Amino acid sequence: MSLLTSRYELGVGPLREALSQLVAERLVTVVNQKGYRVAPMSEQELLDIFDARANMEAMLVALAIERGDDAWEAEILARAHMLSKLEAIDASEQMLDEWDQRHQAFHSAIVAGCGSQYLLQMRERLFDLAARYRFIWLRKTVLSVEMLEDKHDQHQTLTEAILARDAARASELMRQHLLTPIPIIQQAMSGKLLTE
Repeated sequence: MSLLTSRYELGVGPLREALSQLVAERLVTVVNQKGYRVAPMSEQELLDIFDARANMEAMLVALAIERGDDAWEAEILARAHMLSKLEAIDASEQMLDEWDQRHQAFHSAIVAGCGSQYLLQMRERLFDLAARYRFIWLRKTVLSVEMLEDKHDQHQTLTEAILARDAARASELMRQHLLTPIPIIQQAMSGKLLTE
């Protein structure tokens, strides 16, 4: 606890409150007589979170296609263009962060047309829960020319289906797109000891 209080320049009270929030969000666990630990990662959690997220986002893209307007379409095109501009393969954290931010902005632009703040908040929660698994995937894909080209092709195909207002196709493409990281993450997890 003292390490965290000095690192983040916080008192014990605010730090305990923050840790309690992380426990409630299942990102941290309490270990009796030892304090707090990062919650272990598991294949079951990976599958559950990614399945929930893929189904949620597939539903949201269908709603967005039904409700989105021309400005919504223009924002998707702008975000897709910005994401496609990142072609350089660079092992730096800055490159990974930039690609992840643009990727997130592209996906957020797609679902923004759904018109429901409550559904978007639920989506955001699933996105946050998937983050620690996504970062495993991110390191394996963005640093690979082949994987980066594959993702670019998926994004292009998805954008075309959305602009054609083909809700069934766009929903299925979104669902499959969000499930593609699972085997890569499983493979990475099998090579690491992620639980204690």
